[in-house]
Amino acid sequence: MGRLGPGDALPSTRSLATELGVARSSVVDAYDELAAAGYTTARPGSGTRIAAGADTAARAGAASHVTSSGVAPVMRRASHEPSPAWDLTPGHPDPSLISATDWRRAWRAAAAAPIASAASGPYGHPELRHALAGHLRRTRGIVVDPSELVVVPGVASALRTITSAAGLAGRDIAFEEPGYVEAREVFEMCGVRTRAVVVDGDGLDPGSLRSTDSAVYCTPAHQYPLGARLPVARRARLVQWAARTGSLLIEDDYDGEFRYDVSALPALRGIDGGQDSVAYVGTASKMLTPALRVAWLLPPPALRDAVADALERSGESVCTVTTLALARFIESGALTRHLARAARTYSARRSALVAAFGRHSAGDELAGVEAGLHLVVRLRDGTDDLTVAAALRDRGVAVSPLSSFFTGPATASGLVCGYARLPETRADAVAELVAQAIAEAAGHR
Repeated sequence: MGRLGPGDALPSTRSLATELGVARSSVVDAYDELAAAGYTTARPGSGTRIAAGADTAARAGAASHVTSSGVAPVMRRASHEPSPAWDLTPGHPDPSLISATDWRRAWRAAAAAPIASAASGPYGHPELRHALAGHLRRTRGIVVDPSELVVVPGVASALRTITSAAGLAGRDIAFEEPGYVEAREVFEMCGVRTRAVVVDGDGLDPGSLRSTDSAVYCTPAHQYPLGARLPVARRARLVQWAARTGSLLIEDDYDGEFRYDVSALPALRGIDGGQDSVAYVGTASKMLTPALRVAWLLPPPALRDAVADALERSGESVCTVTTLALARFIESGALTRHLARAARTYSARRSALVAAFGRHSAGDELAGVEAGLHLVVRLRDGTDDLTVAAALRDRGVAVSPLSSFFTGPATASGLVCGYARLPETRADAVAELVAQAIAEAAGHR
């Protein structure tokens, strides 16, 4: 340190590489790093010189880059809460079922596209919007023009956007009870008043809605967390109610792609009248992996401009390379093949777990087994599901207590168990552990 001062010239990259016996590219990279850190300046025809103030920065210990300590960062909770051997918390698909060949092919195609010069706004991602329009028509019965779809970074973004576009802050939204905690938190952070509407074995009852409800949030494909599939009659009544009151229906198509031994039910958006009253939200999280952070919003025609304005103001956007890869994955037929393969696997895993619970008498009954990626083990009155979940965690099994999905005092006790990542061969062992934990909790009442 101190041999060179501000204004001094550095040797050419070629001569320094020769002197040091290294590749010229290594010297070029080093010079680029020094320039980026402000230690040097480079002007065409004048070479590279030490920048003013570089000596002061060097004496202060300012580095041109951050060196690794060699120790990977560790989440605080990981130091005293080890990962469970079997994570049955709901909401997770099995990404290992994705064809690695199809996945790499899609990303190579996306990487070969021209590099975008700016983030895509609400009218961007035409390739993915076109691919999604076909997917929704084939799988959900929704006929949509690609220009009507908006691509957003996750379901939370979609809910924030529709809340802003519809001016729902300070107003009441009817919300399923028990319901999707993360969605409720998004609404409440946006200033919305969520009004709990108790669901029954068929899901949300339109008869429980009020004229003061400016919107309704629901998960009709597979109610989260109880798992009910909203019957066609209720779907029609819900759309009719929205048309009569002028309220907005927010349809979160949670787990809409997977069902077992039952016929498909139409999305609210696909029902007559739904186009004008339903904001449809879909996501790649359950089809593929939450790591993609890609969702889509299909707003009613009256809110399209307001949705675009809200996204312009928030600046929320999705990586263009990601949307190109997903579009390629869909249009190549890889998604169709994946969903068929995943549905067979999830069906087998579900059947294995249901049969295992039956053998070990784990809980009074099972709910939500017809669709989705999770089921609910209902517990007898007086059995504390928090205690059971904690005992299972100690045994290496993670589940979600049903009581945690209620806004107020829980009126039901149970365990919400995701089976997408549970191999069939381990279902019996897990069910036995669940039955043991339930029996112990029941014995301590």
